[in-house]
Amino acid sequence: MVCALASACCFGTASVLQAIAARAVEAGSGSGVDPVLLFRALRQWRYVAGLALDGLGFLLQVIALRSIPLYAVGAALAASLAVTAVVAAGLLGTRLTVVEWAAVATVCGGLAMIALASGPAGNRVGPAALRWSLLGAALAVLLVGVFAGRFPQGPRTLLLGLGAGAGFGVVEVAVRMIDSLAVPRLFADPALYALLLGGAAGFLLLTSALRGGSVTVATAGMIVAETAGPALTGVIWLGDRPREGLQWLAVTGFAAAVTGALALARFGDTGDGPAAPPPKGAPADACGTAVRRRQPPQRQ
Repeated sequence: MVCALASACCFGTASVLQAIAARAVEAGSGSGVDPVLLFRALRQWRYVAGLALDGLGFLLQVIALRSIPLYAVGAALAASLAVTAVVAAGLLGTRLTVVEWAAVATVCGGLAMIALASGPAGNRVGPAALRWSLLGAALAVLLVGVFAGRFPQGPRTLLLGLGAGAGFGVVEVAVRMIDSLAVPRLFADPALYALLLGGAAGFLLLTSALRGGSVTVATAGMIVAETAGPALTGVIWLGDRPREGLQWLAVTGFAAAVTGALALARFGDTGDGPAAPPPKGAPADACGTAVRRRQPPQRQ
């Protein structure tokens, strides 16, 4: 649980540092978004520091996914929005409303309840079909992106956000299910390809959602799908269980953490400047715009 919380802190702080660096590049270059923006950003120590935090956060996330129930990791990762909100308030001068401060407190309280109630990660490997189902789910996420263009803007943004969350959820479950790093067995494991495809699909859909629609709607959809799907998978198939007699505390804490994160959904992106600053730890596209989630604040 310490690793999961530390991962959330890394991701949330990295988002703000990368946003500051991206804004400084845009302000100084005067050229707007261009193909070499990423290289300019890499000259900023804050951007490099953000990338380093992203790498550390990912390693901590993997340790957490292999050690504690998926519902605990999912709630902790959603809480990175609370970290982003608090850090942005200090470094970017963003004003948090009373409701948003209450949401931060709710997230912290929910995580404390989950920490008290969580047992060790389940020891089941799940049915063999689950690995192939993960790969199928990752392909389905890509299909969501293909067909989302047929919908009006509002429903399309929500659908893309849900699809992105499902893709990231596939990554969480796949990390848990990979049981061997031996090269022949690893490359024969469908979970590895589900991890790669789910992550790429999640990046793609969330980027499309953030560029074309409401950040709040897209981020809220992502949080719901990213936390609920892996949590149910862990409980039903992988043997994740709270401590005996504390099931109610785990459910209450999970609901509180996710609800608080949803209240902070506007921190899923930032639009305070001409360029879209990078989300946490994402690889950048040709314009230097990172393709990931949980970027610092924007008023809707």
